[in-house]
Amino acid sequence: MPVDAFLFDKDGTLFDFAATWNTWAADMLLSLSAGDDDLARAMAETLRFDLEQSAFHPDSFVIAGTNAEVASALAPHVPHMPEPELERYLAQNAAEAALAEAVPLAAFLDGLLARGKVLGVMTNDAELSAVSQLQRAGVLDRFAFVAGFDSGHGAKPDPEPLLAFCDHCGVRPDRTAMVGDSLHDLQAGAAAGMQRIGVLTGMASRCDLEPHADAVLPDIGHIPDWLDRRAALTQA
Repeated sequence: MPVDAFLFDKDGTLFDFAATWNTWAADMLLSLSAGDDDLARAMAETLRFDLEQSAFHPDSFVIAGTNAEVASALAPHVPHMPEPELERYLAQNAAEAALAEAVPLAAFLDGLLARGKVLGVMTNDAELSAVSQLQRAGVLDRFAFVAGFDSGHGAKPDPEPLLAFCDHCGVRPDRTAMVGDSLHDLQAGAAAGMQRIGVLTGMASRCDLEPHADAVLPDIGHIPDWLDRRAALTQA
């Protein structure tokens, strides 16, 4: 089946997860704990974050979770901040995170647009963060659709936000590829009837992703070659 559109996850897909979010998380925990080492350790344990290594454990729910889920988990440790305020803090703080592009995004996305592909982003991060980060990376205008967990369509692994992209852009789910680094991305893609591409710029391994993906690539920069190989097989 041809691919007319690509719907990208953001963290771990467009942006390298560890290079972007490990330092952010360490700084965020330091800020919320206000110098209380015991509190910082307790919050880090809740998030499955290794303070000594400044790195998320591969099984951390934060990797594919929403800001609402993170705020709910941290709320007992931050009683002075109501949960809705904590969620806003996380979204606003994340919007300013230092970004590590998985590949040079502008050139990569322009290449897909030159092939006539429709592009979108669906992230379990907040829409505010997604828009801010894509804007700072200078690529927001390449996307016909950008949604977060709070955009009114739901969150992955539910298929509704993916189908909202198809409805918005007038593309068929079976001619759309969901591209992501987590099982949430691929499970959502399967539920939406989409083709699925896993990438290894997040925390999941090839073995984690392969059973759920049509292809697993080192990073999104390999998608043009993947398209070319598929086209060659079709013509053979």
